[in-house]
Parts: sequence; C-alpha cells; structure tokens
Amino acid sequence: MKKWILMISLITLSFLAACGEGAGNNEKGDASKDDNETNRTITIEDAIGEQEIKGTPKNIVVLEWFFAEHLLALGMQPAGVPNIDEYNNWINIEPELAESVQDVGTRQEPNLEAISRLDPDLIIAAKFRHENILEQLKEIAPTVTFAPYSKEAQKNLYGEMMNEFKTVAKIVDKEEKADKAINDLDQFYEKQKQRVEDAGLKGSEYIATLAFTTQNSPVLRLYTDNSIVAQVMSRLGFENAFESDKVEQYGFSEAGVETLQNFQKDNLQFLYIVQGDDNVFENQLKGNPVWEELSFVKAGNTHQIPGDTPVFGGVLSAKVLANELIDSMLEKK
Repeated sequence: MKKWILMISLITLSFLAACGEGAGNNEKGDASKDDNETNRTITIEDAIGEQEIKGTPKNIVVLEWFFAEHLLALGMQPAGVPNIDEYNNWINIEPELAESVQDVGTRQEPNLEAISRLDPDLIIAAKFRHENILEQLKEIAPTVTFAPYSKEAQKNLYGEMMNEFKTVAKIVDKEEKADKAINDLDQFYEKQKQRVEDAGLKGSEYIATLAFTTQNSPVLRLYTDNSIVAQVMSRLGFENAFESDKVEQYGFSEAGVETLQNFQKDNLQFLYIVQGDDNVFENQLKGNPVWEELSFVKAGNTHQIPGDTPVFGGVLSAKVLANELIDSMLEKK
C-alpha cells in the first residue's frame, strides 16, 4: 500500500513539474515576443541622413498634418498633432483624429513643452519648418525629419508623399498594411477612371485651381504637373493644360484671372476649390467679362469642388481628392 502511495506521489510531483515547466515556456514565449519588438532596430534615410530607429514606436508626435495622415492610414492614431482645429477644417478624411490626440501648438512653432508632456517615443518633423529646433526635438525623443518640398521632392510631390508613407510604415512595422493601402488606392483610381471613360471625358484637358482673395483681389493657385492634384488627375485619365516655365516648389503657380485668357478652349474642364465665404468666382468675378467671356466658362465647363477637399496629404487624401474631382465634373453629366 505504501508503495502505491509513493508511486502516486511521484507521478503527481512529475505532473506538477511538467505543468510548471510548460507555464514557464509560455511566459518565456511572450517575453521573447516583447523582447523581439523591443530589440528591433531598423535603419532609414531621412532628410538629415541615415537614422537608426530602435524598437517599434507607438506613441508618436507628428509636426505636419500629412504625417498624421500617414499614421491614420496605417491604423494608428498620433499622440500629438499641431493646430487640430485647423486640421479638422482642412483635412476631410477618414478616420478622423481621435479625441485622445493632443494639440501641440502650430506647425510652424510647435509647443516643445506640450510635446515633452506626451513622452513620445518618436517625433516626425518637416525640415522646411523645423530645421532650427531639431536639436531640441531630439532631446525629447528620437526624431525623423522629412523634406517634402526639397529640390529632389519638387520634381514629383506625389512620389515624395508615397516614399514618406512607406518610410513611416517601415518605422512602425506596418509595411504590409501600407502596401494594401496603396493597392486599394490604385484600384479606386481604376474605378474613377472608368467613370471618366463612360462620361466621354478620357484625355480631356483641365486646369485646377485653389482660389482665394488677397487684398480684395482674386488669386488663383494653378496646379502644375508636379503637384499631387495633377498627379491624381493624370491617373484618372486627364491632361493638365497649365504649364509653368519652372518647377514649382509647392506644385502651383499663383496668378490672376487674366492668365486664363491663354486657355480659350470650349472643352477644357476648369476645376476650382474655394471656401464658402470666399468664392471669388461668385463674388469679385461675377459680371467680370475677363472671366465670363472665357470659352470654357460660356460652355459651362466650370466645376466647384468642396472647400475642405485636401490638395496635399497621403493616400487617404488622394482618394478623397480623386472622388471629389470626378463627382464635381460628372454631376451635370
């Protein structure tokens, strides 16, 4: 009898030991996963040079609006964004910024104290705005700096946007999600392009502008081929009628309405973005023969686009932009 009791005791002890060992392995596996994420190190090239990023950043402050959009497209909410009220007025995309996102000053003058309070593990800055405070930013957290309007980037602002998006995806270990977002955008272009073909507008020439008032005079930002607007329009099957004699840093030339007299074509599509309280075409230019005698105006080929349509940004903005451009042209078709 004692032998059986001893044998059962030994079996029980062995079983408990095995269970303990198994539990230890599971904990080790979870810890190993965390360690892999913590020990992860990648190298990227930004506007300053080669940067080594340790770990996988999750608590990220962005100092330019389209960097926030890159994170949103990857399923992440930024910890901090500058001038959130204005962001919400100008950037019409989904998903929206969560209520948890904190305001960190303005894009031109970020609030360093507000950034520091968020204890970020990464800051994403823009060289053309933040070059003078990069050292201060680096004291708060590792900082990646992009140059969206550098001489190289100016050649194709859309291509630069895509490169930055892919770099952010690499930093946060979401490259597959970025590939899917880009693929979804390309498929969306194809659907919109089919709408253009069905409407008989394939290959049509256009001029696109964002118009506003300065010192009581209408100013037109005419988008050039290197702009995101023109690159999206090209993917939809249109040809830009407006050319500049130089590469425009921000993708547009500023001009008065008189410039449009150089484009007297009945079938030219004129697309314009204005704010509701500053519609220069309904206000200053209404009854003005310089505007109303333009051939494409008389032909009815002018199309207003909502004022909150994004003309810069990332893959989410590009989708909204494409949709609004086509909707505005086809609503009368």
